[in-house]
Amino acid sequence: MTLLNYPFFIAHLPLLDWYQRAKQETIINDIPLFELEYLLTELTTLNKLNLKLNSFSDNQQIKSKISFEELQKLWLLRIEKRCPIQYLIGECHWRNFTLKVTPDVLIPRPETELLIDRALQLTREYPHLRTGNWLDLGTGSGAIAIALADIFPEATIYAVDKSEKALKIAQENAFKLGFSQRIKFYHGSWFNPIHGLKNSCSGIISNPPYIPSKLVLELQPEVVNHEPKIALDGGEDGLNDIRELINNASDYLISNGFFLLEIMAGQGEIVKDLLLKNGQYYNIEIEKDLANLERISIAQRRFTTVQSD
Repeated sequence: MTLLNYPFFIAHLPLLDWYQRAKQETIINDIPLFELEYLLTELTTLNKLNLKLNSFSDNQQIKSKISFEELQKLWLLRIEKRCPIQYLIGECHWRNFTLKVTPDVLIPRPETELLIDRALQLTREYPHLRTGNWLDLGTGSGAIAIALADIFPEATIYAVDKSEKALKIAQENAFKLGFSQRIKFYHGSWFNPIHGLKNSCSGIISNPPYIPSKLVLELQPEVVNHEPKIALDGGEDGLNDIRELINNASDYLISNGFFLLEIMAGQGEIVKDLLLKNGQYYNIEIEKDLANLERISIAQRRFTTVQSD
């Protein structure tokens, strides 16, 4: 980042005074201190060591991407409105990427990285599946599609979302990161805009809405009041979209193709049963994250000599 991206200057003493007050506010409002540090290190030329040692007090002026007044207003939104820090900054660090995020897209979580890690591991035994077509259904910010394009450089990635605003963000991220030629974007609900890809996909990955409607209202205010409900609410039992994906994914996968879903803790056995009852999948597994919570369902498309439309 060049200094040209920091057109504003903030006097060090007012910034230091504000920083000390803001730290107290984080404690009172039960907000992690690292978020305040994150805001400052992302929007100014200060670094973590400056903040830890208060060494920026030796500088006469601090360079900033926004004015001091705007900086204070952003932090007030975090405190009073519980707006997620990623939306305030407009970016989210995920894997080795920096993604643009707005309230039109779900903020990518570390747990979703497990989908990408497992896709890479699973295809070691089936290297031919690292080519061909891969689908990211409900792409949101484009995080999964971009990560797939990164780990499978010989594959063509298809990203689908029914939100036009989300799709625009995903396209911006793909362009900024140099993957726009590798990812094809489609507007629509799940498989509706990509019927032509039947029987041709090496893998399908999705992080669908999976939270039961009643539980959505009980989520922390940062989520329920700011992140898109369309990306969270999975219906009465949280499985509406998961059922649709399970019922249709097999029509798009080639033999042995992988189908990976992010799920909610506690849904594992139900999702496994849905996959088994469908009859088109095998090697069905439910995997846990580092916190020992069920987070991913994995299945493969059964081998068929002729796959019908």
